Amino acid sequence: MKVYKLKYKQQINGSIEEVFDFFMSPKNLSKLTPRKLNFKILTPTPIKMKEGQLIDYRITLFGKRIHWRTMISDYCEPDMFVDQQIKGPYLLWHHKHEFIKIDNRSVEMIDEVHYIIPYSILGRLAHCLYVKRELENIFKYRNKIINNLFK
Repeated sequence: MKVYKLKYKQQINGSIEEVFDFFMSPKNLSKLTPRKLNFKILTPTPIKMKEGQLIDYRITLFGKRIHWRTMISDYCEPDMFVDQQIKGPYLLWHHKHEFIKIDNRSVEMIDEVHYIIPYSILGRLAHCLYVKRELENIFKYRNKIINNLFK
């Protein structure tokens, strides 16, 4: 199985506490997700971010609703947290969010995602033709929204 990796870095204006507070709130994920995915959190709020926390979402891909469940597998406030897919469209989804204080007014955020697509050779083809580009577009969208929110 092919493990793919995405890594994005972004400098964010704000204190590490402000930036981490924003990202530790699952409700803010909907602000960072393109509308075409029809992202919806299914887990009742408020959700307390902590190691072991399960969070259920729904997204729409190719007109089909997909249930996605993640677990916070590592959590160290305000430095990082990891969400891992328990159920969803990937065989593996491991997303590490890291926050590095640059100074009192800015933070470097590093998103690192490891993922495996199902369906063997068909999955590899789908990755080349669609998945990689879509994930890159989602992270570009996030970057733009984050820059607008943290001016």
